[in-house]
Parts: sequence; C-alpha cells; structure tokens
Amino acid sequence: MRAGNCAVLQQVYDVLVARARENEAIVKKILGPDYRLDETVEMNVNVDKRPYVTTMAEKHELLRKVVQFQIENALLAGVDLAEAKKQQIHQYELQTMRVVERNPEKLITGAAKAFALALDPHTNYLSPENFADFEIQMQHSLEGIGASLSSDNGFTVIEELIPGGGAERSGLLKLKDKIIAVAQEGGKPINVIDMDLSDVIKMIRGKKGTKVTLTILRQAELTNRFDVTITRDKIDIKEQEAKINYETRTVGGRQYRFGVIDLPSFYGDEKENTSCYEDVKNLLAEAKRQHVDGIVLDLSRNGGGLLGEAVRLAGLFLDKGVIVATKDNDEQVTILANGSAASGTEGDNIKVITFPSEDPRAVYTGPLVVLTSRLSASASEIVAGALKDYHRAVIVGSDHTFGKGSVQTLMSLPWDLGGITVTTALYFLPGGKSTQKMGVEADVRLPIRFILEDVGETALDYPLPAQAIAPFLGVMGNVAPLWKPVEQPMIAELAARSKARVAKEAKFAEIIKNNKEAAGKKGVIRLSDLRKEMEKENSGQKKETLTELKQKAREQYAPFVNESVNVLLDMVTLGPAMMKGKKA
Repeated sequence: MRAGNCAVLQQVYDVLVARARENEAIVKKILGPDYRLDETVEMNVNVDKRPYVTTMAEKHELLRKVVQFQIENALLAGVDLAEAKKQQIHQYELQTMRVVERNPEKLITGAAKAFALALDPHTNYLSPENFADFEIQMQHSLEGIGASLSSDNGFTVIEELIPGGGAERSGLLKLKDKIIAVAQEGGKPINVIDMDLSDVIKMIRGKKGTKVTLTILRQAELTNRFDVTITRDKIDIKEQEAKINYETRTVGGRQYRFGVIDLPSFYGDEKENTSCYEDVKNLLAEAKRQHVDGIVLDLSRNGGGLLGEAVRLAGLFLDKGVIVATKDNDEQVTILANGSAASGTEGDNIKVITFPSEDPRAVYTGPLVVLTSRLSASASEIVAGALKDYHRAVIVGSDHTFGKGSVQTLMSLPWDLGGITVTTALYFLPGGKSTQKMGVEADVRLPIRFILEDVGETALDYPLPAQAIAPFLGVMGNVAPLWKPVEQPMIAELAARSKARVAKEAKFAEIIKNNKEAAGKKGVIRLSDLRKEMEKENSGQKKETLTELKQKAREQYAPFVNESVNVLLDMVTLGPAMMKGKKA
C-alpha cells in the first residue's frame, strides 16, 4: 500500500471469481432435476458463528442449506417451485457476473476499507458514492427523481415515491414498477437489467434541472412497457426529520397530555438550511402551546450525527452547561458547553468551546423521559448521558446504549476520491465516564428485542477500551437549574412500577418469550419452524411493500414508546406526593 502497488489485488480478484463460479456450479447441481425440499434442514443464521468450510464437501453442504432456506422463502411468498429454482439459479449467476465485472477501483476500495477497519471499528474509507450518501444522510436532501429503489432478481424496482419529488409529480409511476433502462438527456437508453443497484442509482441521480428518461416495465393484467421523462430536483427527505406526536392519559378524573418527539438522527448542514436543533426547538415551542404535562425524547433509533447539533439540542433541556468533553492522543481535553464557561477553567491541557446561550424562554423545564435502545449511538449517547448526569431526565430503554464513544474526523479526499473518517479522540460525559463500549445505562429497563442482543460496540472487531477523566460538571459554576432534578428515590419507584406493568403487558410477554426461544436455539433455525412462523404471520400471501414494512416496524416498536409515556405519567403524578414525603 505504501508503494502504491495494487498488483497483488489481481490475485484476490482471481480467487473471488473462481469461488463465485464454483458456488454457481454447486447451486445448479443442487437445484437439478432430483431437487427435493428438505424441511429437516437446520442452519445457524449468524454468519460469524458458522465455522469456515475447509473442504468441497463442507461447502456443498452449507450451500445446500442456504439454498433450502432461500427456496422456502420464495415458496412462502407465493412463487411456485419451478420459478423459485429459476430465481435462485439467476441470483447466483448475477453474483458471478458482479464479481467478474468488479473493476480495479472497487477492489482498491475494498482493500482500503479493510485496512481502515482493522485499526478500529469506525475508521473508514468512503468511496465517492459512499461519501455522497453520507452527505445526503446528514443534510436530509438530495438531487434526483425522488424514489426509493430496491433490487429484485436483477430488476430495479420502485419501492416508494417521496412526496413532492419528480417521480410522484409525474403521476405516471407506481410502486413495484420495474426500471429496465435509463437514458440521460439527449442520450440513448442503457439497459439496466441485472445491473448493480448502486450503479443504477448513480445513473438516475443528477443535478437539479436536468432530465432523465426511465423505461418502465409494469406487470399487471397486461404487461406494459413505456418511457417516463422526469426533471431532477432537490428532494427533502422529510421522513428522517424530527416530528412530534401527542399521547393522552387519564388518572383520577384528570387528563394528562404528553408530547413524544421522535428524533431519528442529529442532522444539519453548514449552510443551516436544515438543523435538528432548530426543528426540535420549534417542536418544543409547539408542545408548550399545547400545554403538555411532559415530554418523551425518543432516541431509540438514533445512530448519531453532528456533534454541534447534539450539544445545542441538549441545551434546550439543560439551559447553560457543559455537555461533553473529548480527549485526544496528546491528552488534550476539549470541553463543549452551551453558554460562557466559568473563569479559570482553561489550562494547558483543557480547552473550552462554547456555543451561544439559549434563550431561557426556549428551554423546556418540565418532566422529561429519554427513550433509548442498543441502537442509540454516538451523539445520542452524548445527549442521553448528559441529561442523566445532570439528573435532568429519566432514561428508559434497553440495558444500555450502543457504546460508541469514539470521535471521528471526516476529511474529503482530492480528485473526487471520496473521503475518510479517522478516529482521533474519545467522548466523555460530564460525570467523567466515557460512553465507549458500555454506553449509557437505562434508569428504567425494558426487555431487549432479541434481534438487538448482539448489537453494540463490544460486538464489533477491534473496539477501543473505555477510559475515564475527572468530572467536569462544575465547569459552568454553581448556577441553580431552571428544572427540578430527578432524585434516586423517584427513579427507583418509576423502575418498580414499570417492571410490574411490563410483566402484565401481552406485547412485552411476547418479546420476552421470543427472547427465550431465540436464546435456546442459539442462532440455529429449522426450516420447518420457519414455515410455521411465516404462515402464522400470513407473510406468505404477498411480498410486503416498503410502506407496509415501515408500518409493521412501527407496530412492533409501539410498546416501547407506550411504556415510556407510562413512565412519564408516573413521574408527573408521583412528583408532588414524593416531594411532600420528602418534606415530612
């Protein structure tokens, strides 16, 4: 790598091509005239826990199991056996074609990524496509036609039309339409059947105001083929923006109203066209006008984002105060705070960066619950951890958050080669602890969905060890808070009440039951069991659309949001009684 000699990658390429062709030949043999579905097959669905195959016989047996499960999935989706076999063979032919067509640039990208990730889990190389996707994720906008696409057996399929996008405005496209060719303005159509999805997306995206023509194949009662020309435009991805819903509860003849703020990421851009801090600030102002009795801040699916947005957002609940510190390899500690720091805090190894003070009228000072999970990572852990260290909120959720406590610096590379993220420091909460590996522990614990058990920093390769520094809670001086601190007796009572509710809740009982069953199987699943589960859920009737899958995910997730509101209700109704008891 230091010499810039990538010739050795040709040997890697040759092995990948040989193995792909080998796999394709084995699968074609398995799915020959004598193929029979074997429902006694068992397979460990966790790839990391499967042993590497060492002989052709072992490889044949593994592929036989994999194919059995893939065929079963197709049958449950309503495909007949002959078509299911045909689709499987085509899938492996596509895999071989993808490997054969893999150009030197993609091989170099793979090698660069592997080298970076061997340093720690979050140092990474971003190809030009990945770098563009990262910017889209942070800015919540892109320039294109406004459609979510997927790949299905070699076809590029429209899964969702983004409201306001050119694809929706055309009025000509429908969900499940297949894109079979793409033409640039003034150019000839290029066949995209069997093309890699990322390459198709690259052809469809483009600068605002330019046009792209899609050749569509629609299969209904009669198969229809037609062209649609769409003018590309800026697409705002509203789905990933902060939003608020309201929940009501009635106790003792009084109705309580709560706001639930769902924040999927800490997004924003340098031009301040989009900012999660500003969005949540506006939502809190709306909630105040609605006279809410409490707020749930839902970070349970928030994997992080921009640090500055997270620091300022925390100030909406804390007013002035230090939020987080970083320490680099030179032992330099940098503290990030809202408002001016107390004098005398900076020294040779301590630097304070302050963000503007929040207008006290914009600060929410009422009861607050933060909902977290194993998916809450990075900036989410900073906000949840700061609110916990200041006794500002009750943390409700899984045993602990993800545990990503490392700081990455993102740098773009010259000549449009993409970018790199390099780990340069660790994050520390105001109490002095790092969020690295253990994350932020929940005050009120809810059952873990079994699919998240292996999610977390400790499950990644080469995680950095956790550290601690001296607490820095007092950097802002002894200023009385605008809000009422949450004391330990209150937390203990809230946890006990929640535990009693969860034990009686049918949906949580189902989650706990699934957890035990999954633990007993240790990742091994039997084909006959899969059929029973799929038939029980009626999944075999038709393939679910992206919208339907999202709705299903919301329904599965609802018990966790519902219980966080119940905890908030307890917090509000118990508050006066516990304060009275404390005075007595």
